[in-house]
Amino acid sequence: MAKAFMGVHLKTLREQRGLTQAALAQALKVSSSYLNQIENNQRPLTVNVLLRLQSAFGIDLQLFSEDAQTRQLAELRAVLAEGPDAGNVPQAEAQMLAQQLPAVSKAILALHKRVRSAEERLGLIAESSDGDRSAASTPLQPYEEVREFFYARHQHQALLDERAEQVYAQLQDSFPPPRTPTAGNLFAALEQRLRRMHGVAVRSGPGSSMAEQPLRSFDPASRTITLAAGLSAAQQSFQLGVQLAFFEMGPMIDTFIQANEFSTGEARSLARIGFANHFAGALVLPNRIFQESAEELRYDIDLLCERFGVGFETVGHRLSTMRHPHAQSIPFFFVRVDRAGNMSKRQSSADFHFSRTGGTCPLWNVYEAFSQPGKILTQLARMPDGRTYLWIARTVEHRRGGYGAPHRIFSVALGCDVRHANRLVYGDGLVADAADRAVPIGSGCKVCDRENCVQRAFPAMGRPLSIDPNARRFAPYAPAG
Repeated sequence: MAKAFMGVHLKTLREQRGLTQAALAQALKVSSSYLNQIENNQRPLTVNVLLRLQSAFGIDLQLFSEDAQTRQLAELRAVLAEGPDAGNVPQAEAQMLAQQLPAVSKAILALHKRVRSAEERLGLIAESSDGDRSAASTPLQPYEEVREFFYARHQHQALLDERAEQVYAQLQDSFPPPRTPTAGNLFAALEQRLRRMHGVAVRSGPGSSMAEQPLRSFDPASRTITLAAGLSAAQQSFQLGVQLAFFEMGPMIDTFIQANEFSTGEARSLARIGFANHFAGALVLPNRIFQESAEELRYDIDLLCERFGVGFETVGHRLSTMRHPHAQSIPFFFVRVDRAGNMSKRQSSADFHFSRTGGTCPLWNVYEAFSQPGKILTQLARMPDGRTYLWIARTVEHRRGGYGAPHRIFSVALGCDVRHANRLVYGDGLVADAADRAVPIGSGCKVCDRENCVQRAFPAMGRPLSIDPNARRFAPYAPAG
């Protein structure tokens, strides 16, 4: 245990128990002067004193966890990096705030979340056709409720990530030498585990041009998993990973669902599937191996796709859902939209302030990607709060079946704060003149403060309309051209 100066934590605990320094010192079998020095951070909190605290008062040692401080510090840094004064708070002060004033830090983070929530509610009001404020209180659909649940809570996925890594290590032992982590090896190992531990056989379904054919079906009576024809090795591994999650992670997933409130049984069922899908994704792209490869390849998504045999969307989605234990990881944002601007995926390792339902800025490159299918577009985008992001966008196509079968096309975008851009191959040549190259974008015209925007479609809510015919901002009844 490193030297931990946690005087404020100890003093807060003492005051909550209504104890004097002398009484607490007596309970811990230390002198009053020694306890006073600990509370004033002149001495570290030692393991012996911590164990005596637990023995005397039955406290949860997690209250004095350095990991908890590290997580809170990372969240504080992200919050303090926002706004026009971003970067003016020294790291040392942020670290002192997280270490010495945990309750204040928690309050700041809670206020920040309330601001983000207010922005999203305002976005919902702005997106309603008539601007009726009742839109903000409309109950979420089950899938929306589950999507917001996963966006707001990261700790459950982190636990599943850890379990997936443990299972992957066991599976890798059965890979043929030299234990190469390929999708084909993983599929064979998963098939063997399901047969040996669960008595389940795996077979491929008949070839079919029917796009409605399920990707995976399980028959409990015959203990058989049937996979759709035409799936790649990585897709097959993912489907087996989902079924394995139901078999082996079922109790843990049920605990997650029971510990959180869902409005409907449908939402609970969708959340269960979501957890199983996350476990499967972490099994196909396990944290440590995938993170090391991403750093080695400078987050080149095409190269990561080749190495792991997965698609562009899969890599981007996984990067945005990984919960790393170290402070050097990059918090990514990931979105998927269709041509109409509907946002069907929204994942983030940090706060993300785009509209939850679509209607975001047309200057964002996730929409430009539709005009250049298959090409990776990069963009430095600056939000109204002054923060600048690096975004990578590309179209992806979901096609099943043969000739004439319908297919779907989406645009997916992966983004991160510009301070991480030098670690990505896509940031080469962009960061040097970021201030000049950054495109000013927003969360949607009705909630955007930018007045001189060539793409403004509506006036910002609560702002007076321009009557200057030379102004570039939105003016109603303006003549064409």
